[in-house]
Amino acid sequence: MENQLAKSTEERTFQYQDSLPSLPVPLLEESLQKYLESVKPFANEEEYKKTEEIVQKFQNGIGEKLHQKLLERAKGKRNWLEEWWLNVAYLDVRVPSQLNVNFGGPASHIEHYWPPKEGTQLERGSISLWHNLNYWQLLRKEKLPVHKVGNTPLDMSQFRMLFATCKVPGIPRDSIMNYFRTESEGSSPSHIAVLCRGRVFVFDVIHEGCLITPPEILRQLTYIHKKCHSEPDGPGIAALTSEERTRWAKAREYLISLDPENLTMLEKIQTSLLVYSIEDSSPYVTPEDYSQATAMVLTGDPTVRWGDKSYNLISFYNGVFGCNCDHAPYDAMVMVNISYYVDEKILENEGRWKGSEKVRDIPLPEELVFTVDEKVLNDISHAKAQYLKQASDLQIVAYAFTPFGKKLTKKKMLHPDTFVQLALQLAYYRLHGRPGCCYETAMTRYFYHGRTETVRSCTAEAVRWCQAMQDPSASLLEREQKMLQAFAKHNKMMKDFSAGKGFDRHLLGLSLIAKEEGLPVPELFTDPLFSRSGGGGNFVLSTSLIGYLRVQGVVVPMVHNGYGVFYHIRDDRFVVACSAWKSCPETDAEKLVQLIFHAFRDMMQLMNPAHL
Repeated sequence: MENQLAKSTEERTFQYQDSLPSLPVPLLEESLQKYLESVKPFANEEEYKKTEEIVQKFQNGIGEKLHQKLLERAKGKRNWLEEWWLNVAYLDVRVPSQLNVNFGGPASHIEHYWPPKEGTQLERGSISLWHNLNYWQLLRKEKLPVHKVGNTPLDMSQFRMLFATCKVPGIPRDSIMNYFRTESEGSSPSHIAVLCRGRVFVFDVIHEGCLITPPEILRQLTYIHKKCHSEPDGPGIAALTSEERTRWAKAREYLISLDPENLTMLEKIQTSLLVYSIEDSSPYVTPEDYSQATAMVLTGDPTVRWGDKSYNLISFYNGVFGCNCDHAPYDAMVMVNISYYVDEKILENEGRWKGSEKVRDIPLPEELVFTVDEKVLNDISHAKAQYLKQASDLQIVAYAFTPFGKKLTKKKMLHPDTFVQLALQLAYYRLHGRPGCCYETAMTRYFYHGRTETVRSCTAEAVRWCQAMQDPSASLLEREQKMLQAFAKHNKMMKDFSAGKGFDRHLLGLSLIAKEEGLPVPELFTDPLFSRSGGGGNFVLSTSLIGYLRVQGVVVPMVHNGYGVFYHIRDDRFVVACSAWKSCPETDAEKLVQLIFHAFRDMMQLMNPAHL
């Protein structure tokens, strides 16, 4: 082990980037075959026949032409999808992104040394920040171990987007500004922004060439906290980032036209390593119930979050922590990685700082005081109102299922992720009486700048199993066999799709080529079954495994009558978070999670050899 550790430290975080394989373009015939399979659960015989004809026509006609053009495009790019995906999935989207696109989650420090306790916010915050900044230094020095599957290195480029990164609103498209540099590439920003009671402060975290210590950070945070709690609130410029994108772009342009200094201050926030949010509220949280803490990181005070920042580290009055992150520059596994690192460090050090208490004479934080007028203040209150209205419509639950976890599913030879996905299918089927089209994230980081692919978990095999579970005449053996068939199907899909053999991104590429060429939208994409099976971002279940570590998070549903389901898996438990819109009468996140837990028990019972 020691030898391996020594070896892994020699490897530089980004050293394999140039040798990663390019993202492949799948075979057209295979993609269309997989697509047809995926629509089956949502069609009667007649509808399926019609779609089959549409697909055949597409394959022999325009589809083949578009596919050839896509292959041409792929020749000149190491990742043919990257730019398209960033634009279509994120930067072209006009809805407010802070609530609709960002992901967030509570830290798990409450499970060990940092249970909720009033008055601990600043001291704990200084320690948490210090560990976060150490991680930044590991990245700068390229000392973060390369992620691998076996001996195969995975793409690490998203880790460049964690610090000193910010989205900037634009018309008609936003852009991402990334100021991070490794030490060998040159200098990188070294300040953080702190948001408290509608005010913005910045301070440098490097003093005389080295990182400031927790007692020094604490002095800075205490200065800001005291100032904000003894003086009137600031205007809350940050709330503008929660606005509809075009509105925010216009408000930002106006703000800059008022005073060029406003641009300098906006750029200080954009270039900051991260935004540290000081919230006055105290969420209720226990290791079994993360609901309120999860809801508050996603829907808390909009004047202390910079919605466009790739990393908002959020602290609550009772010493509970969390994060809220822009999804455009990276996927959640980056945040999972740093969150786990920080949590492990807090655990190792028993939640304390064990170094020197000495505080050097470092410059006090600088406040960024924006020039505002009546129009800006109106823009801010409009932004706050629309944000709070939408936030109050969000239902979020996050519970731990503790009777068993990955240890037992593995003992029964069941893949733990597939176990959750099938439980979710059964829960949705029981709650809504029909199959639910489902998006599960597969990662494609085997490839250069690979991000994600869609696995459609609602397979014909899963539906047949759900039907058997609801059929009183089906024997236990029949139920078990159908469940195992559904497991095998899902496992194969996940393996294939991670290896670049998915079909959703391929179909997206073909539709975008048609658009770029000014061609009419092919019938494949206007067929009712395309959207009914989830295509075009219409999945009623938007889901993701967050990993096998103590890290939890959540995103809002993809559609109004849908759910966001995000879970992590440990040896002894499954933690499931679920979001839904209260204004949709047919969805209920609380009921769905209880039914998922019920399904866990039913599935484990099927594996009990007593009934054979």
